[in-house]
Amino acid sequence: MDSAAAAAAKRVQIEKAHNFMRQYRDPESRELKKLSANQFMDVWAHYDKDGNGYIEGTELDGFLREFVSSANATDISPEAVTDTMLEELKSCFMEAYDDNQDGKIDIRELAQLLPMEENFLLLFRFDNPLESSVEFMKIWREYDTDNSGYIEADELKNFLRDLLKEAKKINDVSEDKLIEYTDTMLQVFDANKDGRLQLSEMAKLLPVKENFLCRQVFKEGIDGATKLTKDDIEKVFSLYDRDNSGTIENEELKGFLKDLLELVKKDDYDAQDLAAFEETIMRGVGHDKHGKISRKELTMILLTLAKISPEDEQ
Repeated sequence: MDSAAAAAAKRVQIEKAHNFMRQYRDPESRELKKLSANQFMDVWAHYDKDGNGYIEGTELDGFLREFVSSANATDISPEAVTDTMLEELKSCFMEAYDDNQDGKIDIRELAQLLPMEENFLLLFRFDNPLESSVEFMKIWREYDTDNSGYIEADELKNFLRDLLKEAKKINDVSEDKLIEYTDTMLQVFDANKDGRLQLSEMAKLLPVKENFLCRQVFKEGIDGATKLTKDDIEKVFSLYDRDNSGTIENEELKGFLKDLLELVKKDDYDAQDLAAFEETIMRGVGHDKHGKISRKELTMILLTLAKISPEDEQ
């Protein structure tokens, strides 16, 4: 390594030590450079220090201080951002980027903030979320080709390849780059680090527009049950009865059960949980109708759900 390269490498190390974000800014314009998939993963791993899938609390404070101070032409310390400035910045920042308003930044929200390779950004489907969990379960069935109950690395690569084909970008992406994207997505979304994606992990990669069952009417205990209207029930039925057959079945039923399961299991559930939950629900409606739910049975389930307060669930 010649002296100029050694000096440049040393400068990068110093910048990393003082301000991790500074290395990703153009030294002249101070604008953020486009990040590769691996660089994006490095940023995420650096600030999500506890590895819980969110940048929050002191992690978020550290990220914001370094993000802002790195834009300064002079090499100012992140501590130059005062506590008052930080609170004002955090308020504006969270209003702009905290889409689900949970007070923390998840991987998809960070992906909207940082400039990235266009093809990698496409894989987050920001402009094209799924309409419902029925669509999600159809995609799950299509790509879980070995019916293992997981999306393994090769299956995930096939899914990402098809996303790029759909966007007419597959010719711009080499096989090596596709493998890099696959590895990065696994690192980001494989929360339990078993080298594959379970249902809840894939659901974070491929979110739906809205889980209708998370609406307030289903979270108000007995009061919620009394407020639940015929129109509410009809909306839910129409949302899942995608083929207008008059029953909820197959992927429609699994999509409904997935949304129900998210209310109970939150961020950690797999295909085995879904199967066990389906058995419980079908037994609860009185009899097994070969994996179908009618309007009457849906009404029974929703009324029961609305009567259960959040305290009862815990």
